[in-house]
Amino acid sequence: MRLGVRVGEGCRKMMNQELRNLNCKRIQVDEIWGYVGKKQRHVTKKDNSDRVGDTWTFVTLDSDTKLVPSFAIGKRDVATATEFMMDVRSRVLGRVQISSNRLHAYVEAIEEAFGANVDYAKIVKTYEAEQAETGRYSPPKVTSAKRHVKQGRPDRKHISTSYVERQNLTMRMQMRRLIRLTNAFSKKRENFEAAVALHFAHYSFVRAHQSLQVTPAMEAGVTGHLWTIGDLLDCRISN
Repeated sequence: MRLGVRVGEGCRKMMNQELRNLNCKRIQVDEIWGYVGKKQRHVTKKDNSDRVGDTWTFVTLDSDTKLVPSFAIGKRDVATATEFMMDVRSRVLGRVQISSNRLHAYVEAIEEAFGANVDYAKIVKTYEAEQAETGRYSPPKVTSAKRHVKQGRPDRKHISTSYVERQNLTMRMQMRRLIRLTNAFSKKRENFEAAVALHFAHYSFVRAHQSLQVTPAMEAGVTGHLWTIGDLLDCRISN
């Protein structure tokens, strides 16, 4: 685990350096739930609530290159959303179109980070009520998806969070600590952050995307070659 933390920290620093001045035109943002140490209902006043309990990973994804320019880990609140969007703003060039879910914290965070220089819309999905006979593990079906323009003039046909939601599924499939109903959760915040950083470094620089035939980092022009796991391990030394 100590090696994993060092590699994850190296990956985070590498991405912080490499993922700059990106020509993203359309990005999608979403957040995925996890927990550290114990579930939120078991957190007591004696615990440090910033380090245990519900832990959300905010993710942004470029619709065209499938690159993940930025992510943030924290609580599902305005403070984390603002920190997240400020980081996104520092990495992209020019005016971008942003699509988010219904989380209201994004409205304040995007305004704080981008001001008027953004085209932003929400996609609000409505789910059917879950029937008792379907069981607790049956996901609810989407009955409608309405698009709400919040700022600027976003292209309505590109108001979507489908790609970033698919990335959330990839995270749960590739990081056991995010799989629901298991005992493989992170025991320490540092372990969780390292695992997330390693995942995104592998996703962006090592794993060739099926529809692109190259890695997202290559498609975005960040790098000109396919990285290896060895390259990610080297990050703990060079960074």
